[in-house]
Amino acid sequence: MTEAERRLWYHLRAHRFGGHKFRRQVPVGPYIVDFLHHGAGLVVEADGGQHNGPAGDGERDAWLQRHGYRVLRFWNHEILQNTQVVLEVIWNALGARLSPEPSPPAPLPQAGEGSKARL
Repeated sequence: MTEAERRLWYHLRAHRFGGHKFRRQVPVGPYIVDFLHHGAGLVVEADGGQHNGPAGDGERDAWLQRHGYRVLRFWNHEILQNTQVVLEVIWNALGARLSPEPSPPAPLPQAGEGSKARL
């Protein structure tokens, strides 16, 4: 792991991040993603010089998105210099993915429901 990945993993592992469970180096289809939150379908990537460039990352991101994942990418220097901002972006993405749909209104009671039984 790079220093940036170690720092990010320190915050995401062991349910430390608001009780959320992330996994590290997870195979997803033909790819291995840096960090994954299964429940939210959220992939977090820490990018450094080892990545295969925008074209390769674009293909990878497109594949992941077609399969229901949301991908967040951060440069290593962003993670190291602005850790709190990166964590806030991840937190907000989790909230957007995990917030339930608004419930439909409850149906109105049928005639006679809830009234006293007639003698």
